[in-house]
Amino acid sequence: QVQLVESGGGLVQPGGSLRLSCASSGIIFSRYGISWYRQAPGKQRDFVARVTSGGSTNYADSVKGRFTISRDNTKNTVYLQMNSLKPEDTAVYYCNVEHQGRPYWGQGTQVTVSS
Repeated sequence: QVQLVESGGGLVQPGGSLRLSCASSGIIFSRYGISWYRQAPGKQRDFVARVTSGGSTNYADSVKGRFTISRDNTKNTVYLQMNSLKPEDTAVYYCNVEHQGRPYWGQGTQVTVSS
């Protein structure tokens, strides 16, 4: 059974940093690309960043230069380092994997950027 578990969210002041983690099980982790999405209250879930099985990355324009996605295949974990956080980054952050034609999501972790 595929499982994704996010952690690392919290309350941070504007300009601060957080590192989110997404731990996976039930898949051969190294073979899969993993993505981060976020959903603010009353808004749709939006793409944030993705790392492929080979380590290539891509980002939403809104986070380029501030966020860094990485993976550790020895720990079956993907990270999202978030720097220079802004109030508009406030959202629930989810990780995602596509496995056998269907998407899997974690339960999400709340990030709140506020003074």
